[in-house]
Amino acid sequence: MLGRYKWYAVAMLWWIAFFNYADRQAIFSVFPLLKKEFGLDPVQLGLLGSSFAWVYGLSAPFAGALVDRLRRKSVILGGLHVWSLICMATAFSRNFGTLLFFRGAEGLGETFYFPASMSLLSDYHGQATRSRALGLHQTSVYIGTIAGGFFAGLIGQRYGWRWSFVVFGGLGIVLGLALNKWLVEPKRAEPEPSAQGSGGFLNPTALLLMAAFLCANFVALVLLSWMPTFLHDKFNLGLAASGLTATLFVQLASMAGSPAGGWWADVLRRKMPGGRMLVQAIGLAAGAPFVVLCGWTRSVPLLIVALTAWGFFKGIYDANIFASIFDVIPAEARGRAAGLMNMTGWLGGGIAPVAVGLVAQRSSLSAAIMLTAGVYVLGALLLAAAVIRTQGHARHLN
Repeated sequence: MLGRYKWYAVAMLWWIAFFNYADRQAIFSVFPLLKKEFGLDPVQLGLLGSSFAWVYGLSAPFAGALVDRLRRKSVILGGLHVWSLICMATAFSRNFGTLLFFRGAEGLGETFYFPASMSLLSDYHGQATRSRALGLHQTSVYIGTIAGGFFAGLIGQRYGWRWSFVVFGGLGIVLGLALNKWLVEPKRAEPEPSAQGSGGFLNPTALLLMAAFLCANFVALVLLSWMPTFLHDKFNLGLAASGLTATLFVQLASMAGSPAGGWWADVLRRKMPGGRMLVQAIGLAAGAPFVVLCGWTRSVPLLIVALTAWGFFKGIYDANIFASIFDVIPAEARGRAAGLMNMTGWLGGGIAPVAVGLVAQRSSLSAAIMLTAGVYVLGALLLAAAVIRTQGHARHLN
């Protein structure tokens, strides 16, 4: 039964992660409506994206520490109810200040999910299937982003932006009540052999992986927060079409890339200690040229090609975000590691929406998007350094 249930656990958490990302993506598709109603400038719109990321990141170490001490099932379902209620409350905003408050509060609610879910799934899945399990779970992020982008734009276009938040938040609460009976807390895992040996929790390899995640998340936040507006303003697409185009091709391609990256990483990990990190480095390096193409092109079909290719390589990287760091830290510190990973990625990456807003004011949104490709290249170099360090450590042990 355990052999089947560990995949059922992936399926149940898949739906929670779906709403985790649908709720956070919804606001970006209604930026034009918020801009019109509240008279917001590009920097204020960027702050709505950054406020979530900063609160999410600042809260992540606290969330990770709690996850290592509490029942993860309670943390996961409690977080789902809290962020869903906050999502619904966003509909009552009457000015920029209240929008900013609720956006930040939603980051606080959502920050508990990934440390808890990654720790729980890693206790069900050992090193042989971990990347595949986390890669399959990661596909929920992409479908949730598509749903949040498209349906928020569609609902906002027809009924007003407030109903987008009411619908997504209400469905999240219903899901939490339904899964309370079926989700089971696993036994905490025994210590596993680590590619880092006894290097400790915050070892240099783990820090390199966290820095690389900052780079990857920086670029992801730029494209996810600004692409709907970019399509609306540059190509004159409607809100629903902009929200769908900005998310559909990237996320569907990532859905293909994530399982492929998980499978590839599990295979390479059996052959070399730094195998998962190597797969991630390839994902970022290969994706960088397509980030440039996204900002440069004036053709919608070519933009779709660029978004699709970028999304595929993004998925290859994403599948191993937590599986890679779990290879180099003690098993009992997984919650803390995931929390610190999220803090680094979302605090640093959270600068991106505002930074792009500032560059767009002085130059153009196209130029700002193209510049972020350099951040992807830096992330690939950091991952390459992590691979070299891990392989050298393994040779030293042998």
